[in-house]
Amino acid sequence: MLGIISAGVAPALALMSFFYLKDKITEPIPLIIRTFIYGCLLVFPIMFIQYAFTSDQIGNLFVQAFFVVAFLEEFFKWFIFLYVIFQHTEFDAHYDGIVYAVSISLGFATIENILYLFVNGIEYAFSRAIFPVSSHALFGVIMGYYFGKAKMNSENRILNIALALVIPITLHGLYNFILGSVEENWASFVIPFMIILWFFGLHRMKIASAN
Repeated sequence: MLGIISAGVAPALALMSFFYLKDKITEPIPLIIRTFIYGCLLVFPIMFIQYAFTSDQIGNLFVQAFFVVAFLEEFFKWFIFLYVIFQHTEFDAHYDGIVYAVSISLGFATIENILYLFVNGIEYAFSRAIFPVSSHALFGVIMGYYFGKAKMNSENRILNIALALVIPITLHGLYNFILGSVEENWASFVIPFMIILWFFGLHRMKIASAN
């Protein structure tokens, strides 16, 4: 049990450390922990809603990938950010948006990962760290980037707040659609997608850090 919890938490801690230490002026740890916990707590209502949709036997892969999974998960993360962090006094730089959005996303990913490993076994820990946990962090990077733009520049604020939701949903939906469409040789499709996602995320980090 301890091994599964450790394997479930370790990728999130490593990724959080990476994104946190890229910040020129580091954010307060208590607020990072708070947002991480909010992300953890999101798992349970989202799982309940997703289970309700699954019980209704919605079989369309597009609907499952983009709405039942991507929309629900990214919307709740976006909602938490908007109402907990967006007006917070500590959110005072463009890159701060990335730190807090990644924290929320990794909180969610950590609990989801631990539950998955409990059900399916610790042998999936490495692949889970490389793909689902990393992808959640990168969706958080993109969400936080646009929240940062909205906070630092009142021009097009509503558009950037909307993009903070729409773009992560689109990317998350594509990720799930790829996984659902290709049962064999899925790595041949997911690995290129993840490489592009990392480049996209790192480029957004570079722009945010420069502002």
